Amino acid sequence: MDKKLNLMAKAKKSETAQTKETIVENPEVYINPLTDFGFKRIFGEEANKDLLIDFLNAVLKVKGGIKDLQYTNTERKGRIKTDKTTVFDLHCTTGKGERIIVEVQNHAHKNIRERVVYYASRSIQEQGKGGNKWKYNLCPVYSVNIGNFYLDKTDKKDPTSTKYMTYVKLADIETHRVFYDKLTIVYIELPRFKKELEELQDNVERWVYLFRHLPQLDNVPKTLRRNKVFQKLFEQAKIANMTPEEYNEYNQSLKNYRQMNIVVDEYKETIAAKNKTISAMRKKHVQTIAVHINTIAAKDDALQKALARIAELERKAGLS
Repeated sequence: MDKKLNLMAKAKKSETAQTKETIVENPEVYINPLTDFGFKRIFGEEANKDLLIDFLNAVLKVKGGIKDLQYTNTERKGRIKTDKTTVFDLHCTTGKGERIIVEVQNHAHKNIRERVVYYASRSIQEQGKGGNKWKYNLCPVYSVNIGNFYLDKTDKKDPTSTKYMTYVKLADIETHRVFYDKLTIVYIELPRFKKELEELQDNVERWVYLFRHLPQLDNVPKTLRRNKVFQKLFEQAKIANMTPEEYNEYNQSLKNYRQMNIVVDEYKETIAAKNKTISAMRKKHVQTIAVHINTIAAKDDALQKALARIAELERKAGLS
């Protein structure tokens, strides 16, 4: 009997410890949509297709709106073995044949613009058909990119820069007339979005706000409760609604997200420290050089005075 009670006590203690660990590990009520698991749970499941459609209609403003779409394979192999395989976060096709790419990037990439164009180009290229009958009748391609960083470092310190959405099309650089209207690139810079909940005016702002702040909320804001799409979003994003398997998967995704942030922050701190050291060394060298220059100048001044004195004495002595 005592042995059984001891085992029960240990089990309860273990359960309590696991609960405490869980609470410490993930105290949020709603998932982080910027994690791989969180993004795909909200937007990448067939049952949540209406959430993706609402988001895309808000951002893209396609004429006539997007009524329906189909998820397609996110992995694109090259045409030959040496070609790089492209893996999208999300790739889908509308009922009209329009191709839509949705990507989330949490950290800056040296060639982020090239990456965006390359991904969009793959979705254009794969529409090609063999034979002479194909007349290059391409379907529109939309590339929606959500970046959790500043796209341009030069603008990061500018407090007045709040333009968080960039729309790109191929256009004439002088007249600004659109040259090709079937390729649209949208880039959302989340850190530039500064509005508070009570300031939100449309669905674009509501979606961007939730990308930034969903894990920080503990209930559905009053301003979003009347919208059925956002009601569903909060239900799908609620951690308490997950199965144990889903929770473990999300937890691992969250750990990866946080660890990557730590690595990036440490890298930035290292670079900042190196730059500070280099700056101090340069300042020290400049000061040292200045001292040497002043010393040389002083010696040169003394030498010039001595030469002038000698010349004066020579003149008086009649030697010059």
